[in-house]
Amino acid sequence: MSMPDQHMHTNFSPDADETATFESYIEQAELQGISSLTFTDHVDLDTPVSLFQIIPDYYAYRTRLNQLQKNTNVTLNMGVEIGYQPHLNEAYDTFLNAHNFDFIIMSIHVGDGLDFYNGDFFKEKTQEKAFQRYFEIVLNAVKNYDHYDVVGHLDYIIRYALETNDYDFKAYQPMIDEILNIIIEKQKGIELNMSGLRYGLKHTHPKLDLIKRYQALGGEIITLGSDAHHPKDYRADFDQGIALLKTAGFDKITVFKQRKKHFITI
Repeated sequence: MSMPDQHMHTNFSPDADETATFESYIEQAELQGISSLTFTDHVDLDTPVSLFQIIPDYYAYRTRLNQLQKNTNVTLNMGVEIGYQPHLNEAYDTFLNAHNFDFIIMSIHVGDGLDFYNGDFFKEKTQEKAFQRYFEIVLNAVKNYDHYDVVGHLDYIIRYALETNDYDFKAYQPMIDEILNIIIEKQKGIELNMSGLRYGLKHTHPKLDLIKRYQALGGEIITLGSDAHHPKDYRADFDQGIALLKTAGFDKITVFKQRKKHFITI
């Protein structure tokens, strides 16, 4: 099925492959008959990770997209993935208001000023305490920030867990329910991020239990994204993602244009 990818990174993101150019994704979309592309490169303000401390020039970014749009029938959308931290509300508002983004993903890449990837966040914590603290941080984010459309890769913390890349959903369900209810009440959404499968996990972000719970609580806004950092991963595992969404009870996915929701039947 020709579902558009709502989460992908070009070489404007410092962790993306150098071949991940706008043109490479446009070529993939044209080959696959996909009508739109939404680029969601990283903006992680005040990050402890030196790799992400350079922010793309989004004025030049927009200019380049406008130039490329003249030569393709694929609609090119400018999204962004922000790395939320609680002291950055004003800074992110200023940044986001300066650019006409089509789509905003709010993700948690850092907790309490500590990086997940290098293991700092897990130091002096049991795995259970680390997961508990992660969900507390997500809860704080959805309570206190609204300048986004969907929460990115909810349960992302398990990708970097030191013991096992899984968790007992029921152990954290009260807090997860609170997170999901706030998202629904604020008319925001979540994404089904397929990257967990490529990173050797047994499930997506979030896993099926959480997606089912979101649907059971009345959640309707859900996007589908590969989280590609390389052109070969564009729309990776989408057939499996669509099947998973159907299993969870969804009959449509959401796409965004100019921050407005559009629904596509699956």
